[in-house]
Amino acid sequence: MDDLPVVVIGAGPIGLAAAAQLVERGLEPLVLEAGPVAGSAVREWSHVRLFSTWGELVDPAAEKLLAPTGWVRPDGTTYPTGGDWAERYLQPLADVLGEKVRYGAQVTGVARAGRDRIVDAGRDEQPFTVHVRSADGREERVTARAVIDASGTWSTPSPVGADGLPALGEKAAADRVSYRVPDLNDPAVRARYVGRRTAVVGSGASAFTALALLADLAKEEEGTHAVWILRRGIGANTYGGGEADQLPARGALGLRAKAAVEAGHASAATGFRTQAVERDGGRLVLVAEDGGRLDPVDEVIVLTGFRPDLSFLSELRLGLDERLQAPTALAPLIDPNVHSCGTVYPHGVNELSHPEQGVYLVGMKSYGRAPTFLAMTGYEQVRSIAAAIAGDQEAAERVELTLPETGVCGGAGLFDEPENAEQSGGCCAAPATLQIGIGAPATTSGGC
Repeated sequence: MDDLPVVVIGAGPIGLAAAAQLVERGLEPLVLEAGPVAGSAVREWSHVRLFSTWGELVDPAAEKLLAPTGWVRPDGTTYPTGGDWAERYLQPLADVLGEKVRYGAQVTGVARAGRDRIVDAGRDEQPFTVHVRSADGREERVTARAVIDASGTWSTPSPVGADGLPALGEKAAADRVSYRVPDLNDPAVRARYVGRRTAVVGSGASAFTALALLADLAKEEEGTHAVWILRRGIGANTYGGGEADQLPARGALGLRAKAAVEAGHASAATGFRTQAVERDGGRLVLVAEDGGRLDPVDEVIVLTGFRPDLSFLSELRLGLDERLQAPTALAPLIDPNVHSCGTVYPHGVNELSHPEQGVYLVGMKSYGRAPTFLAMTGYEQVRSIAAAIAGDQEAAERVELTLPETGVCGGAGLFDEPENAEQSGGCCAAPATLQIGIGAPATTSGGC
């Protein structure tokens, strides 16, 4: 099987870093990207500025590939937007990889050749078959020696329902419900919220961003108001670390959300666990599990985190934690119910392996429903995995990343914190933190 490629699912930051690491090891990657360009998911939040600097967002092996092309690394002390990251780093990297990256290639299934998940006999000796559907509907099978799934979680946001399932009426109200931080610089998007009452559900950085943006809009447009819906109460950690946050832009974002509430541009509904979304004429009413009802709103923005899509991996034998849907050895290190101050330890092939040898979930997908992913940690994941596939076990088990600790604890997680986590939990951030898909436009908060 050594002559077969390693299939990498997803041409985002971690998928492309995996390809670069494989090339450095003399291995042949094949990156399958469902979108039409590199970083398709990142481009969906192109208006968002990251909390991480350029110095923390470029994989070392990727930089080596880019250097001979004349590519110049951006100023390492500056903060890119998602659009900057995609255009100035991800797409150039994909271009260097050339035919090793295929666009419009959606992976619909992964299995062992000739073996469903039940069959034991000769299983580990069989290559993987990756089922792919192209943009024109054509189907094919790609044979691979190993599979690295870096498809992320962006496409599967969590619903508004407090039990983890869509609330009654949530799908029927899809025309008034969004699961993304709005880009209010887009006239069509802005028109949805001008002069209207909007419910914002969530307690992480995405919710902070939405509240801050709507507060800015309220200052300009009369009648604009946000209702912040929290499943928990408001406590000392609700708005994050503020001025004590080692990531100043993130701390400022929490303070702006707090200011929005104090100024009356947003009101908070605490201890509200949504069970249903009902129509009231042209407006929506959120109903809680205890029967409580909020006043009607015009729009609902749901920012309650993300979860992995495991449907196309159903014929593989994965070892996943029953709560987080993360690899069982990794889950204790990232569990938001108990994980608090300190770093998320760098980890690699040992924590990311499954009963099915040769398949790896990396990046945000490896974290399942946990909100604590770090970009540099993802780069370390794929470095270790590439070394293991190449047979260099010593390098695979060696830690080549040191993450600085933080002094900020509590409810402001590194991503959209699951609101059902304990109030005393939460996570800590380091300057290497990457919060994919959340934050604030470059003209407002300074980023995610």
